[in-house]
Amino acid sequence: MKKIRWFISLIAIAALILSACGNNNDQKEKQTQDQEKNALQEIKDKGEITVGIMGTYAPYNFMNENKEYDGFDVDIAKELAKRLGVKANFVAQEFSGLIPGLQKGKFDILVSQVTITDERKKQIDFTEPYITNKVKVIVREDNNDIKSVNDFKGKTIGVGLGTNDEAYLRNELLPKVGDFKINTYDDVITTLKDLDAGRIDATINNVYALKPVIEENGYKIKAVGDPIKEDQAGVAVKKGNKELVDALNKALKEMKEDGTYKEIYVKWFDEVPTEE
Repeated sequence: MKKIRWFISLIAIAALILSACGNNNDQKEKQTQDQEKNALQEIKDKGEITVGIMGTYAPYNFMNENKEYDGFDVDIAKELAKRLGVKANFVAQEFSGLIPGLQKGKFDILVSQVTITDERKKQIDFTEPYITNKVKVIVREDNNDIKSVNDFKGKTIGVGLGTNDEAYLRNELLPKVGDFKINTYDDVITTLKDLDAGRIDATINNVYALKPVIEENGYKIKAVGDPIKEDQAGVAVKKGNKELVDALNKALKEMKEDGTYKEIYVKWFDEVPTEE
């Protein structure tokens, strides 16, 4: 009889524990849903969305002669903000600090050529891609030794710190090509400046970034060979903010459908986007 009572008591305790766990899970799920709603609602309530950018990466995002942030990313972010019914407030940060800043709440979103990768998807959420970039090898004009990444062995290659290009060099190219030295930089301008001065042998970057830098600084550099890869960038959002991601995706879709995206693209790159 004692064993029966003990068994019944055990079942009752187990039921209480399961019920408590179920309630905790429900509360956590509700809390997550509330956070998702709050992220979008808070942006609308304050009337502005804080956008993280590098601010040194023409023609995507840079400070123009009027001391205002300008570029393809900036125009995309302004249009997204407009369609959410708010204004865009831009905050510049070295690229390596953008994702940590987003995670800590310094920014609401990042619109700064943040390449979508599986590794980054573990840390942050992305909208659908808003641009595809072709990445090439870049060398000095008088360099005829490096024609592709296969010629990197024994050379010094510059790259942006914390970028997808850095990960590509370390994780994919080094094992295939052989040993080469990697120098990291906080911005593209400094990377290309060192390339022009001969302090590094080559770098990799997307071809759209070359033209404004060459025109402004007179660097004697060139892109060589075929594109080594294509990267897709998306608007980055703190993990778990599904409603905000959905709202941004809706705005991007409408921009492409009504021709606004095409206008912005042609304005900065003098060609029609292939995504359409």
